[in-house]
Amino acid sequence: MEMEKRKLKKLAAPKFASEQEEAKWWSGAEGRAFLKQQSKGGTAAGHGGSGLVAKLEEARSVQIALRLPSPDLARARTIAERKGIGYQTLLKMLVHEGLQRVENQG
Repeated sequence: MEMEKRKLKKLAAPKFASEQEEAKWWSGAEGRAFLKQQSKGGTAAGHGGSGLVAKLEEARSVQIALRLPSPDLARARTIAERKGIGYQTLLKMLVHEGLQRVENQG
């Protein structure tokens, strides 16, 4: 446990080449560990800020109703649980990444 704490203290949010790379990092084990570390310290503001997270926070959220096939929702919940995030957060990330990909295709 003590060794784990020392590792977390050394974590720092890296610089990212793209939003896709950043989203992948934040949804991975390192990003989750970094957020846990920051939340123990009070706020995550001291890490220099994440461009993607800042953009998402700036964007006004609009509530919508979206009907999904139950097998897709079950898969989303399973994946989200494995990643340690909420399934709605996972779905928002996937929509954001998909929109970026389509937009970049032309």
